[in-house]
Amino acid sequence: MTDLMKMIHSAQNALKKSYSPYSNFPVSASIRSVDGQLFSACNVENASYSLTICAEAAAIACMVAAGQYQIKEVVVLGAGAELCSPCGACRQRLREFAAPDVLVHICDLSGVRKTMTMEELLPVSFGPHNLEKKHDSISD
Repeated sequence: MTDLMKMIHSAQNALKKSYSPYSNFPVSASIRSVDGQLFSACNVENASYSLTICAEAAAIACMVAAGQYQIKEVVVLGAGAELCSPCGACRQRLREFAAPDVLVHICDLSGVRKTMTMEELLPVSFGPHNLEKKHDSISD
């Protein structure tokens, strides 16, 4: 089984655990870190909608809790006729740990529907590289 197929399988298993009673829209994500570990998670909704945790955010939290800080590849899996791509906030979350050339696979239960790079998903992004240099203070 290829690494991508392992990621999709792991995301399919996580999807079954989604807690999405309000939207009835389960989503899962699987992240492969640069050392090859997989971190998969699902969305967890909340009656106070703004407190919902996206699948990508949950998978990133699992990765960081395991001491990994670089994403090698991403799978986002959701059902429906439309592509289930990461929301804007999750694009930024992924960018924090993913280089512009990292592949993001948008999948449904049958497999990959579209693959794009992080740069294509979030062009001209603001990321860690923007903060590498100290900037001059703004003075009056």
